[in-house]
Amino acid sequence: MDRRALVQELLAALRAELATAERAARETAANHPEARPENDKDTRKVELSYLAAGQASRARELEEGLHRVGALAVVEVRAGAPAALGALVTIEVDGKIQRLFLCPAGGGMTLCRGGEEVRVVTPEAPLGRALLGRIVGEAVEATIGGKRRELEVLAIE
Repeated sequence: MDRRALVQELLAALRAELATAERAARETAANHPEARPENDKDTRKVELSYLAAGQASRARELEEGLHRVGALAVVEVRAGAPAALGALVTIEVDGKIQRLFLCPAGGGMTLCRGGEEVRVVTPEAPLGRALLGRIVGEAVEATIGGKRRELEVLAIE
């Protein structure tokens, strides 16, 4: 699977999410007509300003993620190399095969290449932390969905 194409797909998804977050932040601005208080106890304007600040913060996080993913060096993975950022890792969990793309941002997103789903995992996620530095054939314990599970690293590309 072409990891460079996965990076491009992830960048496009992050850009789309950023555009949505920026639009939401603008539309939720505290000077919105619905923000006018009806009386001195009405906190609508304050609540909308908090919401807008949160959405602006999310937009900044997405911008930072775009820069980190854009700067990701996709290098050839040599046989026996441990899992690192930019690696495509195939694991088996509870008898199910999963493909994971280790990236600095975009965690939780699902990419689709050649009809195959690839889930993005960041080093901040418990699964990402558990996989970094692992090699093919290694068994790993990780908390997935709030449950402790054992998984096996089947391939690293």
